[in-house]
Amino acid sequence: MNDPTTPYDQHRPAVRDAAVVEIHPPMLLAPLPHAAPLVPVQPSSIPAVTSVVLPDGRVVTGYSIEPAKPEPLAAKPAVSRTAVNIALGGIGFSAVCGGLFLLTAFITALTALITQLVILAAVIFGGWVAVQVFSASGHSGGNTFHIRKAVIKRNHFHG
Repeated sequence: MNDPTTPYDQHRPAVRDAAVVEIHPPMLLAPLPHAAPLVPVQPSSIPAVTSVVLPDGRVVTGYSIEPAKPEPLAAKPAVSRTAVNIALGGIGFSAVCGGLFLLTAFITALTALITQLVILAAVIFGGWVAVQVFSASGHSGGNTFHIRKAVIKRNHFHG
């Protein structure tokens, strides 16, 4: 039955490997003991026949039915003041925590900004000092030494 030369029969189980199948007939369920039988109810009085004349002259005849009245709304249970106070306290606590988190984040950002501004001022001032020191046409008063032209005599520079 399982011939390896046939690719389709290769993975199919043999007849002797088939599982035993049991068939169960459906079972009827017993009706619920508390369910009341459905009985058609006649209206207490037969409604009057009403005729309506439409604007185009047609006449529509039928029974007039009173619109269904909605059931009165159930009274809402009173909410205790303790529950309201707890809810408002939780909302207030959440707002305070959020505000403190934002305040902390703002202070951190402000500190970083001030630090960056101090570093920028130091770099600019240091650059200005470096330009003043190393500029050739800077301050005219004072001694200027040209080391390439200097002659060294007894540990003194002579220009």
